[in-house]
Amino acid sequence: MNNELILRGRVVTGRLDIADGVVAVDGRRITYAGPASDFPGGSLPARDPAAAARILLPGLVDLHCHGAHGNDFSEGSVDGARAAAQYLHSRGTTTLLASLVTGSPRDLLRNLTALRTVAGEGLTAGSHLEGPFLASSQCGAHDPGLLLEPDTTLMEQLLEAAGTSLASMTLAAELPGASALLDLLASRGVIPSLGHTAAGHSTAAAFLSRAAVELGSSSNGTGRLRPTVTHLFNAMPPLHHRSPGPVAASLSAARGGQAVVELIGDGVHVAPETTKLVFDLVGAGNVALVTDSMAATGLHDGGYRLGSLAVTVEQGVARVDATGAIAGGTATLLDVVRVSVAAGVPLQDAVLAASSVPAAVLGLSSEVGDLAAGMLADVVVVDSGLALTGVLRHGEWVSPLV
Repeated sequence: MNNELILRGRVVTGRLDIADGVVAVDGRRITYAGPASDFPGGSLPARDPAAAARILLPGLVDLHCHGAHGNDFSEGSVDGARAAAQYLHSRGTTTLLASLVTGSPRDLLRNLTALRTVAGEGLTAGSHLEGPFLASSQCGAHDPGLLLEPDTTLMEQLLEAAGTSLASMTLAAELPGASALLDLLASRGVIPSLGHTAAGHSTAAAFLSRAAVELGSSSNGTGRLRPTVTHLFNAMPPLHHRSPGPVAASLSAARGGQAVVELIGDGVHVAPETTKLVFDLVGAGNVALVTDSMAATGLHDGGYRLGSLAVTVEQGVARVDATGAIAGGTATLLDVVRVSVAAGVPLQDAVLAASSVPAAVLGLSSEVGDLAAGMLADVVVVDSGLALTGVLRHGEWVSPLV
């Protein structure tokens, strides 16, 4: 116990809110997380004003981010992917999926191969394919000229390139062959995610129900049991009282525990009031806050690229030059938590949706997404305003404690 790092402050996770708490770390693992009064070790750091104002959160988990700090995961660069992941780690996102936008089959194979290397180094939890099997009418920031109908032969090639690193794939449920592709993905432990879709309510509901059944019956051993909905509301028809569409189907599935809905709760992609409404409707345990971050995250306004498309960022909002469509986010996941809390989401619920829920989606609940003895020592330290003051990842400071 003498070599332990001991942090003291308010401890907030999806299941804990301890006003005077302690997180103790030895090497890569947490040895204790709980009330200071119950700490079994030696002397504790004093509960001075700095400790009293400090909040200790679990490392955040992002299921959907495309890059950061000038690097795009769709560039096919191992070094660039490493740099993007390491920047996100330093901002509190200690676990992440590297998301790819639609590209040519050759580029996707190249990109998955590069991301397989980065996942093998432990810098990411794997990759997420957003495309190419998306609805052209809901392409958003994806090149419509590169979209394809579901193709199991191509999918087998993509799976071969990714190995076990492919964790999730976004599909439009209404495309011909989507059901066969869903079955193939689930059998390999890859999470089918409904998104970039114009599907009607019944088609979307059937997709999510089938995905939940197939993941639950799969013997892949990944622990991934629930499908997701890729950035709910974005790149799908809006909910209409006579045409409820994929939004209503997704909310119903989430409320029933059959799916987890992603929300880009940055105040740009979804109004803060809408974020609060979704938490109220389906419960924090069925929401995953995400960023959809792109290369401009952590940098200034200006010109960037997202896959094959030119993007301009103005006042932090990224849009495709050719169409004006929103092109990913520029916020970090901690920013999204802060915006969600400002919208009225309780801090504990926002933290749950940014840590424990996505960790469970990935089958990683025993390792990340919470603060408990035996788990990886991923700790985000913030002040009372949720401003970042330090990040511990796997027991090492990647953003030194201030």
